[in-house]
Amino acid sequence: MHRSLAAVTLALATLGAVQTASADGLPGMRGHDHTGVTVPNMAEAVTFFTDVLGCKKAMSFGPFSDDKGTFMKDALDVHPRAVITQITMIRCGNGSNIELFSYTSPDQQRVQPKNSDIGGYHIAFYVDDIKAADQYLRSKGVNTLFGPIPVSQGPAAGQAIVYFKAPWGLQMEAISYPNGMAYEKTADTILWSPKDPAK
Repeated sequence: MHRSLAAVTLALATLGAVQTASADGLPGMRGHDHTGVTVPNMAEAVTFFTDVLGCKKAMSFGPFSDDKGTFMKDALDVHPRAVITQITMIRCGNGSNIELFSYTSPDQQRVQPKNSDIGGYHIAFYVDDIKAADQYLRSKGVNTLFGPIPVSQGPAAGQAIVYFKAPWGLQMEAISYPNGMAYEKTADTILWSPKDPAK
């Protein structure tokens, strides 16, 4: 369908306004507060985060459900009869928090996404000594992948990483860059650093 010049101009102006508005950012945004992760067994997850990784449990609450209405769908975009049996907040060092969810739902899937899947994710923990972290994880029987892998080229040069898995398959990473990374020398924006909790 042929569009008039006025219609195209209006569409472009609207698009420009939307792009400008999105560049402003979320009003009052201060930082990353937490990442939420649904786990198959809350007790197992809390034990792994606290007893193996050394995180601390801050609080637990729940359950939440709506037996007859659509609150769960409206608020969380899950099945209307889904139940959050428990939420536990975990604190790990001076980074942001981790929120563990335990759910039941009639349509619940139990597929753990790989990093290569859309929606795949991992949780990374900064450590002071990557080799010591790797040896510790292996000594605890944690499923640890190849590594530690030192990065010596490109903007991430200076870091070393090793991936590992929680007992239920969630992929995690230990990362260390005690002398910083190469990109920091010229970057306007510096990533969070364990050396400065304010970053």
